[in-house]
Amino acid sequence: MEQKSTDEAYLTKWRLILGRKAEDENQQPQELNEIQEGMDEVLEALYDSERKKGLGKSSPNVNRWLGDIRKYFPTSVVQMMQKDALDRLGLEQMLLEPELLESIEPDVDLVGTILSLKKVMPDKTKETARIVVQRVVRELEKRLRNPMREAIQGSLNRAVRNRRPKHNEIDWHKTIRANLKNYQTELGTIIPDQLRGYGKKGNALKHIILAVDQSGSMATSMVYSGVFSAILASLRSIKTHIVVFDTAVVDLTDTLPDPVELLFGTQLGGGTDINKALTYTESLVQNSGDTIMVLVSDLYEGGNKEELIRRAATIKQSGVQLIALLALNDKGAPIFDHQIAQALSNLDIPVFACTPDQFPDLMATAIKKESIQQWMSREGIVARG
Repeated sequence: MEQKSTDEAYLTKWRLILGRKAEDENQQPQELNEIQEGMDEVLEALYDSERKKGLGKSSPNVNRWLGDIRKYFPTSVVQMMQKDALDRLGLEQMLLEPELLESIEPDVDLVGTILSLKKVMPDKTKETARIVVQRVVRELEKRLRNPMREAIQGSLNRAVRNRRPKHNEIDWHKTIRANLKNYQTELGTIIPDQLRGYGKKGNALKHIILAVDQSGSMATSMVYSGVFSAILASLRSIKTHIVVFDTAVVDLTDTLPDPVELLFGTQLGGGTDINKALTYTESLVQNSGDTIMVLVSDLYEGGNKEELIRRAATIKQSGVQLIALLALNDKGAPIFDHQIAQALSNLDIPVFACTPDQFPDLMATAIKKESIQQWMSREGIVARG
């Protein structure tokens, strides 16, 4: 009896995966219960959409389908099916209607799509779109804020030692611990011969500049870059700039206190002029030895390629830590320009893709001026170029 039940579940699973077309006309159709029938209908509407029962593009159909998939499947599957609906059926139209937008399970890919469509959205939809983006940003901040803060603060504590602090810079807890051996019993006190300080208290110790390619293929990386730059900007020890670019360069640093505003200030799509972006970010550098510049781009240069490589070499030689991230997402390296990647790699500039969970530790490694290549090896990250 148990074996039969297992076989039945196996057959049902494959029937749902393969769809109605997979049934043999000469055999009894696989029996589905009410829930399985519902699952079969929403799957068929998306993945067998050429049939008359397909999803189509009408608002009632789409709205009902969005509700049904949330009823039958977990969030991770819902998000995947929504993305498939956008890709397979061209349902960008559903993002232009607030009633449909409210039904969607938000995720990072969806935010990227919303940002790319924001210029054609009707006014009645924009506020709903902003709420959806805000929900995703809050979830990302909740997940990424503590790892970033802990990694950055820990690395700064190790990278900066203030052995001659002024009175208002003395870290008394660390100073007492460092001088316990000097406790004078007859005086009932410690005679400190080593002072421990907070470093340059109140001043930025490191300058992090993110230059982010806002071409359409970099949408997800743009979202993560925006969230990370806002978190970095909240740390008083870090001076943060974020610059986005296509054929023009836009400095969004003033919007860092509000990452949603920052993301809506981007313009996804269009060409790419990386050289122009690096020319601008180079002008922001004040102390090259304390500056980390992160270029987030697939490196498809629409401007002057030779000048781009010369510019990168100049920045590198000045003492700035220049890192080229081909992607900042969970999907790995996208299609990228191998020739430019190799040229940057030849300059000893690390070129690779990075996940959001790895990014805080990457920044900590850069702050401590440890080898990025060794860190990549420990993380199992493949260098590109």
